[in-house]
Amino acid sequence: MAYLGNVPARSFISFERQVFTIVNSQTAYTLSHSVTNENDIRLVVNNVVQEPGSGKAYTASGTTLTLSAALTNGTDEMYCVFLGRAVGTVNAPAGSVGTSQLVDLNVTSGKIADDAVTLAKMATGTDGNIISYDASGNPVAVATGSAGQVLTSAGAGAPPTFAAAGGITMADQWRQLGGSVSAGDTFITSNWERTDTDSYGTIGSAMSESSGVFTFPSTGIYYLQYVLQGKNTNTGSAQYMDGKLFVTTDNSSYNIAAAGMGSGANGGTAFDFNAVATFIFDVTDTSTHKIKMGYDFQRSGSIYGSSGATYTSITVIRLGDT
Repeated sequence: MAYLGNVPARSFISFERQVFTIVNSQTAYTLSHSVTNENDIRLVVNNVVQEPGSGKAYTASGTTLTLSAALTNGTDEMYCVFLGRAVGTVNAPAGSVGTSQLVDLNVTSGKIADDAVTLAKMATGTDGNIISYDASGNPVAVATGSAGQVLTSAGAGAPPTFAAAGGITMADQWRQLGGSVSAGDTFITSNWERTDTDSYGTIGSAMSESSGVFTFPSTGIYYLQYVLQGKNTNTGSAQYMDGKLFVTTDNSSYNIAAAGMGSGANGGTAFDFNAVATFIFDVTDTSTHKIKMGYDFQRSGSIYGSSGATYTSITVIRLGDT
């Protein structure tokens, strides 16, 4: 049949009738359907419609019907009609339905159609937040990370968090312009330039250099590769041409962290050599942790270098956080 006004809800069949068995001295009876209050039913006693409400003929809540006075079995008759609950006042005004109204309407998640809730209907949040779930399974907003960070799992029992992306975030290379050197064990304090030819590639901030001392742009674990290339030009015999990589952790005293050995020769013949030294340096403080390069020649010679190609060089790659 058609309805005038509000359409009954589907929580029970509208206008369904329930007949009660009267129990002497009893005022509480069980309804076959749960109701919000006494206004969801019409109670009839001895063919007379009763007035609902507190202080009236009856009240109702859930499945409990409470009479204001007990009836007599065999004398009195009682039944009720479930009227149904209205789902709305024809059309609900825009933006008027909230959580409490959904409860009143007996709307559960299973009654919401798939794809019916749009992003526009979600609560506002902070730009960049991501919705996740906490250890109790409740929705939680993951705080916005910083530029360049990635979402990292915290394992079971905790929402994910934003953290540094990891991987290589800095790579740099400097090279020697070259020149003649005397025999001895010393630092290379001049003729350094940052590599800048042949589509040189770099990542992140550059190293800085002053009088052969190199300073790191940030703390971290760094891979260092020092390559020393040169020639022995002395006519006398030469047995060693070493490249030495020095580090300091107090911005004062330098230690040999790694060294590369060049091959020697006898007979007064000039020859080329190549020495490579590598080291992984934990830079915990950029003001105290620094590096510089040196050599140890038994005889005089020359260091290979150029402003157009890389021969003698120091390559610095940041591997990760300290």
